[in-house]
Amino acid sequence: MTEPVVFLDGRVRLYRGDCFDVMATLSGADHVISDPPYEKEAHRSMRRTQASIRDGVDADLDFSAITEEERLAMAREATRLSRGWVLLFCQAEAVTPWRDALEAAGAKYKRSMIWVKPDSSPQFNGQMPAMGYESMPLAWAGEGHSSWNGGGKRGVYTHCTNNKDRHGGHPTEKPLSLMAELIRDFTQPEQTILDPFMGSGTTGMACVRSGRRFIGVEKDPKYFEIACERIRKACEQGDLFLNPKPAKQTGLFDGAAA
Repeated sequence: MTEPVVFLDGRVRLYRGDCFDVMATLSGADHVISDPPYEKEAHRSMRRTQASIRDGVDADLDFSAITEEERLAMAREATRLSRGWVLLFCQAEAVTPWRDALEAAGAKYKRSMIWVKPDSSPQFNGQMPAMGYESMPLAWAGEGHSSWNGGGKRGVYTHCTNNKDRHGGHPTEKPLSLMAELIRDFTQPEQTILDPFMGSGTTGMACVRSGRRFIGVEKDPKYFEIACERIRKACEQGDLFLNPKPAKQTGLFDGAAA
């Protein structure tokens, strides 16, 4: 683990290292929102994404699939550190294992939401329906009743994978628009969001743009550098997103009497 890269006077801290080593040094965060590695079958090249097709990538993912031991450890640490929500991404088949792990850690499992991907890749062999969504198991690790900003809104989020904000440097990059909507729905301004599997930093960008604090952890040096650069640029543009200057409006008769 290296010393963190710090932006915005400590509001953003980015660690390069093993997430479990880093989490062991942390005292807490308001929420944990992250995209852990999926299971082995989701790492095979046959399960390709639209982005991999577009970029000409036909290979297994370059990071290891999650193990059951790591799932349990992640659930324990996320529950220990979060004062509110634990929101994770997974394939549909992994919702039950994540529910069981989070409940075993003491969190209150709520339900699994879904991210619908209108531009997801088709089923190339035509033998069954294609997978057009990913799951998001959701648990409450805080005191008292859970709360969020969505009211009676459904836990269905529809965002295309390929969009103008996509960087493309990480094979499982989530849309910035999706992460921004999740941040708005489940967190408050000035709260701290922890992402133990930061990847290329999309969640951190969404936090910076919406006035949240962020702690990110990434083990791979290549992805860590991408995340640092993307979040640094978001920090430089922070005033644009958080405090936009109102356009000067000219009255209909301004200057008419001059």
